[in-house]
Amino acid sequence: MLHYILQTVVFQLLFLLIYDGFLKKETFFNYNRFYLLASALLSIVLPFIKIDSFKTIIPKEYIYTLPEVVLGKTVNNINTEDAIVNTISNSSVYFSWNYLLYLGCAIALVLFAIKFYKLLALAYNSPKVKFETAFLIELVNSKQAFSFFNYIFLGKDINTEDRQSILVHELQHVKEKHSLDLLFFEVLKIVFWFNPLIYMYQKRIANLHEYVADSKAVKSTNKVNYYQNLLSQVFDTQKVSFINPFFKQSLIKKRIIMLSKSKSKQIHLAKYLLLFPLVIGMLFYTSCETQEESNNNLDNLKLYSYSLQLGEEMPNDVKVIHEKYEAFLKENKNYVSWSIIDETTELISYSIHPKEEERPMEMEKSKVQFPDGIYYTSYFNFYNVENKNEVKAVHYDVLGGKEIPFNNIDQVPVYPGCENLPSNDEQRICFSDNIYGFVLNNFNAKLSETLGLKGKQRIYTKFTINKEGNIVDIKSRGPHPELEKEAVRVVKLLPQFQPGKKEGKPVSVSFDLPISFNIIK
Repeated sequence: MLHYILQTVVFQLLFLLIYDGFLKKETFFNYNRFYLLASALLSIVLPFIKIDSFKTIIPKEYIYTLPEVVLGKTVNNINTEDAIVNTISNSSVYFSWNYLLYLGCAIALVLFAIKFYKLLALAYNSPKVKFETAFLIELVNSKQAFSFFNYIFLGKDINTEDRQSILVHELQHVKEKHSLDLLFFEVLKIVFWFNPLIYMYQKRIANLHEYVADSKAVKSTNKVNYYQNLLSQVFDTQKVSFINPFFKQSLIKKRIIMLSKSKSKQIHLAKYLLLFPLVIGMLFYTSCETQEESNNNLDNLKLYSYSLQLGEEMPNDVKVIHEKYEAFLKENKNYVSWSIIDETTELISYSIHPKEEERPMEMEKSKVQFPDGIYYTSYFNFYNVENKNEVKAVHYDVLGGKEIPFNNIDQVPVYPGCENLPSNDEQRICFSDNIYGFVLNNFNAKLSETLGLKGKQRIYTKFTINKEGNIVDIKSRGPHPELEKEAVRVVKLLPQFQPGKKEGKPVSVSFDLPISFNIIK
């Protein structure tokens, strides 16, 4: 939610900067009205639009996950206490933020309802007469002049010579249905009560309404008299943001300046073309940010992961995580559970994943249904995990991984020595096996003992094989800085590759390389 709000605010700010910098001083009032309404709506809708074709236009880099290098026998070593604390903390922040958001919306709605009711009561209880396409309501002992939908409110104390020009002006508001624009922004103010840019939007379109009404009203009256009428006095108008007041002191000067301006040249219409690259840029952003969002979601999903030995009774601390695990799956149908059994250790690992995420092996699909009829989808394997390698060294057992899924790439990067293999599939397997073996033989697993670390540790490493076949952009994240440095050191030792190719052209290919190990003492 917070990310969506920030996107909306940034988009609105960009739209307003374009309007204030290039469009506000033009006399294309109808075009400006459309721009303000359309851009306000686009800023709300665009964050939800994801265009898949844009993702293929921008990236020249392909990202794949390498098989996890496991240094150490896997055991159930999840830090359940930390996971529980983090989950509860995140839930509390989430609840507090939502409570504040809804409370603000409720207050804004009540304030709007009070003003709206008073306005309707005024229209209903006051005598009215038909005036062209509107109803004229005279206000006793008042100098107010404003319109709302088909009602024109006019104070009886207004000078007789001013009444005609005011009526013509307010009638233009009625004909142009300006009240709809203002109510649109009132709704946005209720939902986005905390966003100051909505208020700026409404102020700009209210000003624009006056320019539109002035430009049409002045055609049926004397322009000099109209100017004098604007300057003669300032009416006391109710402070209601969704009515069109005739006189507003802060706006009179701007209205006179706009009335006296020459009509904008048609060539200036080209300024509106700025909207197209701006919207396209926003679509690129919303469509291509999914990788970062995915990484953040994966970090959050780890809070629901846990492991159990086959046949082991679930401890109380794990039960807490399991309950949150099932609650999340019941409420989020776009996610599924994975239950993976390690044939060697007979350890069952439970985790949550987006349902479109590629599964690492053939897994059976099942439905976990509850007495209330709610269910979630679960995938699990039946002892089909292939143990590719097993190497023992001092206190460590090393287990193998899986083949890299090189999707949508014509020629994978080639590990030295694999170039003579006849098929692309064989080169993929060769690449995977060699990376696995290289890290296995070069990573200093004993480093964790020196650092005093215990239990299961995992390091997330990312690197890119660029168009020249060199290793670049190495990044690592782990439980200790020394482990991160060791992962970077090992990746730097990798030899130069033949680069991957797409449609015959070299491309950069990025890899995620998870390394995990456990100390057995």
